[in-house]
Amino acid sequence: MERTSRARHVLRVGEVRTANRAVVLRQLRRHPQLSRAEIARRTSLSEASVSRIIAELMKQELVVNLGSGPGTGGRPGERLELNQEKLQSIGVDIQNWETLVVLGTATGKIVRTERFRTPAGPAETLERIAASVADIVGDASAPPLGIGVSTRGLVDSGNRVAELGSNPAWVHVEVGVELSRLTGLPVYLENNVRAAALAEYAHGNSDVQGVHCLLFMVVDEGIGMSIVLDGKLYHGSHMAAGEIGQMVIADRRGPERHDRPDCLESLASDTATCERYKNLAGTKLRSTSTSCRQQMRQICHLAMEGDPHARAAILETARYLGIGIASAVWMLDANAVVLDGPLTEAWPMVSAIIRDQLPEGDLFPNFRNLVLRPSTLGGEAALIGAITLPFAPIFSYDGVMVPAPAQTVDGRLPSS
Repeated sequence: MERTSRARHVLRVGEVRTANRAVVLRQLRRHPQLSRAEIARRTSLSEASVSRIIAELMKQELVVNLGSGPGTGGRPGERLELNQEKLQSIGVDIQNWETLVVLGTATGKIVRTERFRTPAGPAETLERIAASVADIVGDASAPPLGIGVSTRGLVDSGNRVAELGSNPAWVHVEVGVELSRLTGLPVYLENNVRAAALAEYAHGNSDVQGVHCLLFMVVDEGIGMSIVLDGKLYHGSHMAAGEIGQMVIADRRGPERHDRPDCLESLASDTATCERYKNLAGTKLRSTSTSCRQQMRQICHLAMEGDPHARAAILETARYLGIGIASAVWMLDANAVVLDGPLTEAWPMVSAIIRDQLPEGDLFPNFRNLVLRPSTLGGEAALIGAITLPFAPIFSYDGVMVPAPAQTVDGRLPSS
């Protein structure tokens, strides 16, 4: 049964209908080829309500009927599935070096990919994105619902503005307005870490789908964290919630020093780990590449092969991360923590040290069943999250979730 939050207010009949429709769509996204009876059982909606919702969705060509499933002794139920030809969107991931533009489906499947070297300025970047979108739309079987854009830095997703990017040229760039003008499609914008968190919640393993609080951490040249509460991203009043990289972990300042204490990012980012390894080994890495990500991957591989300096560097990083994660779980009572980044390539070693920093025993029930694992999306979480953004209007209802079945009469939601 899908987890839901408490209603924020008494839902009107139209709101209940829209919310119930979103619940049905989310079930079909998570579990392909469900019957009407299975949807009713998973959502606690009445079978009559489910049938009415499915009829409407089929009329709109959002759901298709695959025919009867295997017999179970009774009348076999018709198997239903999201219409992947109809439910498509454009996903864009703007990275410092490269920009990816893809056509994807509501289930997070990437159908087509185009990529180009990210130009220095935002205007040229958006024009290149628009050209790629035009090529993709021209060959698509149906018009995409919109464009989802993932980018680094401080993002005002409500106004679709990139306020402050990692590139100095990206300051108060009205991505949504400009890209909509260039393409004629609705545009949704999100920070890359938050987009990745949304993708993990919607398309990752079942152990995080439906949890009350998911923390998604990206460890690379910096450290960022996103918070998903009841299926909705939490941004904070200044669009800066989850900046765990600035959390103070150690203060080694003397009484006469006035610099800042050590934050998590300065101790556990890829940059910090690479510097730690170089100091321990007293030598350069094998690669001549200046990419911090490539150097971090080398250190992880060396650590897994038993190199003592690489192991020491990775284990110290993992210890600091564990302290930061424990603090975040204490503050937010999280159910799941998912990590992404090169560090996960040494996951057997990293996870053991992180868990050593977490409290154990019956006195700490919020840690007892904590899910802690690497991302399952193969480094494409931000891109898949961008694909997911345009589907938000039909898979959720403005943040208003359906009341939990326990709060309804006879365990059922009102008929739609």
